[in-house]
Amino acid sequence: MNNSHEKIEKNVGLMAVLIAVAVSFGGLAEIVPLMYQAEAIEPSPGVVPYPALQLAGRDIYVREGCYNCHSQMVRTLQFETARYGRFSESGESVYDRPFQWGSKRTGPDLARVGGRYSDDWHRVHLNNPREVVPESNMPGFPWLEKSTLDGLAIQKHMRALRMLGDPYTDADLADAPKAVEGKTEMDAMVAYLQGLGRVAPKAE
Repeated sequence: MNNSHEKIEKNVGLMAVLIAVAVSFGGLAEIVPLMYQAEAIEPSPGVVPYPALQLAGRDIYVREGCYNCHSQMVRTLQFETARYGRFSESGESVYDRPFQWGSKRTGPDLARVGGRYSDDWHRVHLNNPREVVPESNMPGFPWLEKSTLDGLAIQKHMRALRMLGDPYTDADLADAPKAVEGKTEMDAMVAYLQGLGRVAPKAE
C-alpha cells in the first residue's frame, strides 16, 4: 500500500517545495487582508499631505536619523497620554512614507511637539541642544543653517508621492519651488517639527 506521506518525508526536495507552498499561502492569508485594510484607512480630520517646506523638513529628519532616538507614536498607556496627549491614530500617519512611529526613545516622543515651543527655541535646540536642555545628549545640527533647499528636488518628490496616492494638485507641484525658495534646511526642519500633531484629536 502506497503511503504518500512517507514518500514526501523521504523526498527532501519535494518536502521543501511543499513547505514553501504552505508557508506562501499562509503568508498571503495574513498579508493580503492587511494591505486592503491599509488602503481603506482614511486621513484623520484636518490631515493633509505635507506642504513643500514641511516635506523638505521631513526628508531632513529622516536623513539625519532623528527617528533613531525619537518616536512619533503616543501609546494608549495612561502615563503616555498624560505626558504627550491623546494616543496616536493610524489616520494621522496616512501620508507618512515611511511612517515614523518608532519604538526608541532616547529623546521624547515628537508626535505632539508642534506648537509646544517657539521657532527660535527649535533653532537654538537644533544648533546646540545643551543651550536649552543642559542635560541633553542630543547632537547638534549647525550645518542645517548653512544648506539651502533644492526646490526642484522637492517638486520631484511631491510628484512621486502623488503617484503613490497623495492628493497633491497641479498647483501644489507648481508652487513647490517658490515655497522653498531661499529657505534653509533649518527652516524646513523647524516647519516640520512645528506641524507635528497640530491637527491631532484632542485628549478627552
